[in-house]
Formats: sequence, structure tokens, C-alpha cells
Amino acid sequence: MQYHESAEKLTQYRQEITELRKRMRELQKSVQPERVKDYEFATLDGSVRLSQLFGKHEYLFVIHNMGTGCAYCTLWADGFNGVLKHLENRAAFVISSPDDPAKQQQFKESRGWRFQMVSHQNSQFAADMGYRKDNSWVPGVSVFKRDGDEIARVSDTRFGPCDDFCSIWHFMDMLPEGPNGWQPKMRYE
Repeated sequence: MQYHESAEKLTQYRQEITELRKRMRELQKSVQPERVKDYEFATLDGSVRLSQLFGKHEYLFVIHNMGTGCAYCTLWADGFNGVLKHLENRAAFVISSPDDPAKQQQFKESRGWRFQMVSHQNSQFAADMGYRKDNSWVPGVSVFKRDGDEIARVSDTRFGPCDDFCSIWHFMDMLPEGPNGWQPKMRYE
């Protein structure tokens, strides 16, 4: 296929994706929120409740991260670091993982991450939200809304290779072979 012909077709596909996203946003508006309890998490400064993570915001993004051993979760978190201030302008943002707070802090410092982290290590949070399956952690994001003393989950989705939550995959898709088996690493030589 000639370059200009394929470029036109790819532009058409991208427009279809844009239209599909509009329909998804419309559906998202009609989702019945799921009330959740005020879970407790661990931090270096002691325990913190889900309700406290909202700060001044009505909404809260909680990233379900598998911890320091996952190169994919690290890749996502590296990307979130770059858009953090933009996200926090609209909603609170926190990463939750099963690692203990000291391990989280050490890894956070080694990566230069600026976002808040909490540990769900000794809670049912990840399991109750559907991000613990068959004794394994599952990556994703949940969005919560605070209304007075009540907290409800209004949205969630899992993360996976080539998803929309890590911009690197969109760049890889522009290569003729796509990712071609590429996988993230903790360090590149």
C-alpha cells in the first residue's frame, strides 16, 4: 500500500477511535456509582484513610500497581510522573501497591516519582476492587467520588500491554513492526 493511501486509512481509523471515545464518555456519565467503604492504607507517616486521599478534590484516581517487581507497572508510573500536575489539577492522584511504605519510598526516590504512594499490604482494598485475582496482583485504575462522608467508585479499568494509559504504545504503533516483542526494563544500558 502506498504511503499516502495508508496514511489516509490510518487517519480514518484514528477518527473512528475518537468517535468511539466520545461514545464511551457518554456511557461513563450514566454509570451507577458503587459505594465503597473508607479503606485504610499504610504510609511512612502512619495510616491514612481513602477519604483523606481526596484532599480538596471531589474525585480521586487510585492506580492499582503490582509493586517494585513489575517493569510494566514501573513504565506506567514513569509516565504518570510526567502528567501528574495536569491530572492533579482535576482530581487527586495516588498509587497503591502491596509493597510496604519503606520499600515504596526507596523505589519512588530511585525513579524520581513525585506522586503520593500508599500501601494496601494488609487490607482487602485490592481484592475488593477486583485487582487481586488467583493470588496475583492486577494493574489498573479506579476512580472514586467523594460526596460528603460517602465514597463511591465511578469507574475502573485494568491495565495491560499496549493499553491507552501508557503513551509509549501509541508511539510503538507508528513503527512498521509495532512493539515487535519489546518489553519494558527497569534500566536501559
